[in-house]
Amino acid sequence: MTDFNTARLLTTVLAAANDIILGKERELRWALACLLARGHLLIEDVPGVGKTTLAQLLARLLGLEFSRIQFTSDLLPADILGASVYERSHEQFQFHPGPIFAQLVLADEINRATPKAQSALLEAMEERQVTIEGTTHPLPQPFFVIATQNPSYQVGTFPLPESQLDRFLMRIELGYPSPAQEKILFAGEDRRRLIANLPPALTLTDLITLQQRVEQIHIAPPVIDYCYAIVQFTRTHNRFLHGLSPRAGLGLLRAARAWAMIDGRSYLLPEDVQAIVPVCVPHRLHSGEDDSPAGHAANAAFILDAIPVP
Repeated sequence: MTDFNTARLLTTVLAAANDIILGKERELRWALACLLARGHLLIEDVPGVGKTTLAQLLARLLGLEFSRIQFTSDLLPADILGASVYERSHEQFQFHPGPIFAQLVLADEINRATPKAQSALLEAMEERQVTIEGTTHPLPQPFFVIATQNPSYQVGTFPLPESQLDRFLMRIELGYPSPAQEKILFAGEDRRRLIANLPPALTLTDLITLQQRVEQIHIAPPVIDYCYAIVQFTRTHNRFLHGLSPRAGLGLLRAARAWAMIDGRSYLLPEDVQAIVPVCVPHRLHSGEDDSPAGHAANAAFILDAIPVP
């Protein structure tokens, strides 16, 4: 795959996505960068703004096997991972894989399930495998989790623990469309029907090659120092109860590399880091004050304003 083909493929994916989800160019680009960086994506917003549609769209465009899990208060870990069932014909237990055994898994309304059910995703998201009754089962490759969650003030939600949040490379909000875009939605065809008729924009080989290209994006020492300064600032400033983990720092660099590649560059700029800090950093921090989207945006702006740009 040539550099020209890399740019062409990414342009094709984003153009097709923007035709389905209107007026959300920046959010779609964040989501694509997240998956190219081998990360998991958390989408938080009120019901009905297109969170599930976005997950289905990405699975379709990237040519991935898709599975949807509806998280509810009575969901059990076995409903997600699968279970061993005794089969009389074989006179032994046989493992029956759960819906997590797919390349892109939509964990829909993840914060409506209990912490016990939520914890079933921890090993899968970190190690791309699940262990059941002492046996380890590898998950398909590539493997992504896109989770949606409703705002915490809504009835019947359970907050995601810090260990779960830290496994999401990005958290984004979609928000309402602009008046002009919403009128187009009202007058047009059902978006999910349009998705069903979309051809995949990438093959599995294309996607894996693009992910490998992300790892080849050059990072100059001053940019590494800039990222490190961001991480250290969150650990030392009294605004935050705790700082970013090393996993968060590595994820910040991966996401910035993916953003640079979508921009058509083979090297990282401080501007790439600044572009993804608002979606990679705030959900991992607690200031003890405002945990709303506005509070997250304020924390990101506070960090970026405090760190000198190389």
